[in-house]
This record gives sequence, C-alpha cells and structure tokens, in this order.
Amino acid sequence: MDPDADPRLLFGLTELSFGTPNGLWPIASTDRGETLFLVAVDETHLRLLVEDGEGGWAQYDMSFAEWLYRYLIGEDMAGPDTAAFYPGPVQLRRLPMAAGERPEPWSGPDRGMTCARS
Repeated sequence: MDPDADPRLLFGLTELSFGTPNGLWPIASTDRGETLFLVAVDETHLRLLVEDGEGGWAQYDMSFAEWLYRYLIGEDMAGPDTAAFYPGPVQLRRLPMAAGERPEPWSGPDRGMTCARS
C-alpha cells in the first residue's frame, strides 16, 4: 500500500482493522463512492475519517451530524475539491428489517437549501 494512502500512517493507527475498539468503524457511504469511518482517539473523543473511493483519505474533527450538514450544502467534505451540491429533495430508502421485506424508497422534504459556493 502506498504510504500516502495508508490510514495507519496517516492517522497513527497501530493496525488496520474494522469494527474493533482500536480500528475503523464504517458508518456510511455516499452515492459518489466515499466511505465514512469513525475511529476512537480515546475513551471520549472520536474522529471522522473519509475515504474518497480512490484511496485518498481525509480527517474531520467534528460530529457526523456536522459533517453531513456540510456535505449536503456543498462543502469539500471528502478532501480537497470534492464539493458537490444536490438541491434535493433527498432520495432515501428504508432498508428491510425482516426476511421478506423489500427496500422502500421515499423522498425527503424540499431542502430549501442553497449551495455554500453561491
């Protein structure tokens, strides 16, 4: 793995593991291929890491809610020059919770947001 793309070296992780107390916790992905991870800095502080789908990584010291808001208003939230703005409404999908259920798509409300770059 290229040292510039190795999250162990970039973020001071002792090993690359997923879902473990000292590893990366995958929490979300985007329709553009980014994957979001949480990593525990200590017992009370988490960092948000974003892999851009092409091996690049970015780190954000903020809550997931703040990151998501800033992503949705069109800020660079997956590294430099990654901004995209979708005016909405947001298309959502309720995932199946039991055998035999199917994903149920639905639309959120009109966002009433303007692009952060306006």
